[in-house]
Amino acid sequence: MAVVSEEQVLKALGTVQDPDRGSDIVSLGMISGLTVKDGNVAFALEVDPGRGAALEPLRQAAEKAVDALAGVTSVTAVLTAHRAPPKLGGDQGHKGHSHAAPAAAPPPRPAKIGVPGVRAIIAVASGKGGVGKSTTAVNLALGMAANGLRVGLLDADIYGPSLPRMMGLSGKPETSDGKVLRPLVRHGVKVMSMGFLVAEETPMIWRGPMVMGAIQQMLRDVAWGELDVLVVDMPPGTGDAQLSLSQNVPLAGAVIVSTPQDIALLDARKGLNMFRRVDVPVLGIVENMSYFCCPNCGHRSDIFSHGGARAEAEKLGIDFLGEVPLDIAIRETSDGGDPIVISQPDSDHAKVYRMVAARVWDKISIGGGRTPPRIVID
Repeated sequence: MAVVSEEQVLKALGTVQDPDRGSDIVSLGMISGLTVKDGNVAFALEVDPGRGAALEPLRQAAEKAVDALAGVTSVTAVLTAHRAPPKLGGDQGHKGHSHAAPAAAPPPRPAKIGVPGVRAIIAVASGKGGVGKSTTAVNLALGMAANGLRVGLLDADIYGPSLPRMMGLSGKPETSDGKVLRPLVRHGVKVMSMGFLVAEETPMIWRGPMVMGAIQQMLRDVAWGELDVLVVDMPPGTGDAQLSLSQNVPLAGAVIVSTPQDIALLDARKGLNMFRRVDVPVLGIVENMSYFCCPNCGHRSDIFSHGGARAEAEKLGIDFLGEVPLDIAIRETSDGGDPIVISQPDSDHAKVYRMVAARVWDKISIGGGRTPPRIVID
């Protein structure tokens, strides 16, 4: 099989003309974040913010030009826009104090655009990595599906997409029109991830706006169909991608995942405050790795302390959704692509996830819409 190189990709992109600027997109410096790995190609088109919506045909043309190269197995192109920095201090040519008119009031926030057919979107977030956020997101989504809901799962962690492996999925999403992708489906849950489009070992060396462009396309250029809830596995932390997603997508709420230890709770509090500042309801906190029970003798150890997330929830006036133990079965089933809610549905751990799923659904389903299914937790 032919091996495609960056030079070949750039040469192909050099044949694509910007219709308004009269030159090719490579000469104009519009290509950034180019990665080529094992036939998987990803890049961003940097455009003026005012032209962004009108340049979707240009993005598609660039994607098509690269896809025609021998050795290319997948292409992911996103549009990203950078605004010029604002001028500071009034008249920059005048020394001393400024006589410029008072600054105008900031423009109103743009309306949040939902995803057609999706009744509610919830974010699963953490202030830091390594607390089991993705494991919680997967089992929460599967718990909702097990409770009778129509569920989608979006992997918004562009830098470290882990949902393909956790859901036991591989392959490239199909498209019937070259514009809209069909999500992959397993265990009754529709799934979309950058991990389906780029090889697992490929690093995504992208800036924040490029990441947000990819997330927006996975939200709105995917045939999600009719869903009761779309669960979004957020990137860890409180950076640009998290803030932009919270500001531009009508989230029904956010679930915060933390371990009980103090340092993790400090970061969880930052994530919670970020959602509050952008008017996204915080549905509650899940305490992951809450305790450990020895499988041989049954002795319980609070390795990361215990009860910290419950106490934090009480202090902040939000719901405590449940505690999930540190258990090898949860880790093994997630790594193996058959999470515990599916592979061991009668286990105590699976019941905890289904209980958390029921509590979250109860909080976001108030207000009508489709009649919720009857949920029974044994």
